[in-house]
Amino acid sequence: MLNSATKNYKLWLFIVIGLFCLTPLISSPVALLMGFTLASIGLVPEHIDLGKWTKKLLAYSIVGLGFGINLPEAIEASKNNLGLIVGSIFFTLILGYGLAKLLGMEPKTGHLISCGTAICGGSAIAAVAPAINAKNDQIAVSLACVFLLNSIALFVFPTIGHALSLSQYDFGVWSAIAIHDTSSVVGAASAYGDEALKTATTVKLARALWIIPVALLSAWFFGGDKSKISLPYFILFYCVAILIAYFIPQGVAVYSLLFMASKHVLVLCLFLIGAAITVKKMRANGPKPFLLGVLLWVAIGSTSLAYIVL
Repeated sequence: MLNSATKNYKLWLFIVIGLFCLTPLISSPVALLMGFTLASIGLVPEHIDLGKWTKKLLAYSIVGLGFGINLPEAIEASKNNLGLIVGSIFFTLILGYGLAKLLGMEPKTGHLISCGTAICGGSAIAAVAPAINAKNDQIAVSLACVFLLNSIALFVFPTIGHALSLSQYDFGVWSAIAIHDTSSVVGAASAYGDEALKTATTVKLARALWIIPVALLSAWFFGGDKSKISLPYFILFYCVAILIAYFIPQGVAVYSLLFMASKHVLVLCLFLIGAAITVKKMRANGPKPFLLGVLLWVAIGSTSLAYIVL
């Protein structure tokens, strides 16, 4: 009887906290930390298939986020900074692959961290993870690295920008290229100025579009049959969502709701991902994932800054 009561207590506690993650009160890093805390103290229900639910909800949330992509703005921003955007993405992915091998890391974890650094942090990791069938602990470790570096970027980037007397435009471009998540890009750029915020947002939109080809390449690279590329359904629907929002603008109110709802579902996904990882598993991964994240971040931050300034 006591064992049954304990199971019910764990289940209801887990459900309540999960639903709480759907509210605006909980941010992505906090949700991940909450799930991680429950797992570490043994309060995650054993009978819940976290992997199954996480992958489904991640796919649904990515499709919903497509309704928030402004296609014309992203294309216009791409024209002005296409070389920097493409160059930085492939430079980061190639460097990440080499460093992961050098560090002796698990390939999928290294690839997720590289994708998160190259494109748009947690969103890129969320999109690529199902495409390569990444495990929850691989996703969690990658997200943890990205979120930590995002938090640091909010304080470090404006300080560096002022120290180097960067223009509003230059800082906007740099922050959009070198900071992972859109939320941190917006936060750092808004602290620098209105023009920086506008520039950073448009360039970030262009960078985010690269989730599609990178996820496709990732699915092919980590797939069994490399002679045939299998298009993950959520990427196809992500493209459809972007096109619907562009060609049927009358539904903008609905698109905004879908976009906001998807962001909250993504937060719930991060809670589930955190619930699948424990201190024991984190220790098993060692310091290598974080070291890779720092090396990639410093590399893309310094090279993009040099390109912009020089």
